[in-house]
Amino acid sequence: MLRYKLPFFSLISVVCLWLSMSTWAAASSLTVMPIKLDISSPQVASKLTLTNGDDEPVNIQVRVFRWSTVNGVEKLDPTPDVVASPPAAKVPAGGQYVLRVVRVSKAPVIGEERYRILIDEIPDPRKAKAGTVGFSLRFSVPVFFHNKDALDAKLSWSVKQTLRGLVVTGSNAGDITARISDLKILSGGRVVASKSGLVGYVQGGSTADFALGLVKGPLQGNVQIRAQSDRGAIDATVPIRN
Repeated sequence: MLRYKLPFFSLISVVCLWLSMSTWAAASSLTVMPIKLDISSPQVASKLTLTNGDDEPVNIQVRVFRWSTVNGVEKLDPTPDVVASPPAAKVPAGGQYVLRVVRVSKAPVIGEERYRILIDEIPDPRKAKAGTVGFSLRFSVPVFFHNKDALDAKLSWSVKQTLRGLVVTGSNAGDITARISDLKILSGGRVVASKSGLVGYVQGGSTADFALGLVKGPLQGNVQIRAQSDRGAIDATVPIRN
């Protein structure tokens, strides 16, 4: 799950600073649990619980998007197939609010369907001060619907060294999305590039590119890829591409 801090001036948000974390605790003390939803057929519904640790209520807006990867780039598109209810709410001070997530499409799930629920904190205009910057939050919760015949993730990897640094590409020949974290590249037994925490997702039937930045000098021969995923540990050896 991703959390975004959205700076806003008195009338309009102008900058988006995003942070990814394994647990969430926001400036407004708003938290969302669980951090992702996995829903198996024939189940069509689940829920998210929002908790407000502040002494003032928090207004939120909720939207649902279909989530896909096209040519290695993630896309969010509006969809009528899944709804979150209610689409707007007020989380009481020191209290909780439950959002219900329902797949309303009558078409059967084939393999896995992927969505993201965006939960935006709506700033209280009465608290805005001229000439100052405040912060609102955006939570992005991944939601997966899959049928009982969906194939587990089947990952393969490649590493390319470019002028801008190393690019690790993951390909998934299965149906189920794999969540990748704590990615390391080793050459000659030495870690030459790494990224801690959440790195990203490799969706079923898709590829995803993960940029790791520059390394000292050209790499030759094979490199080792080590990472964690929600499908198990990753340990692969591949030739470096230049």
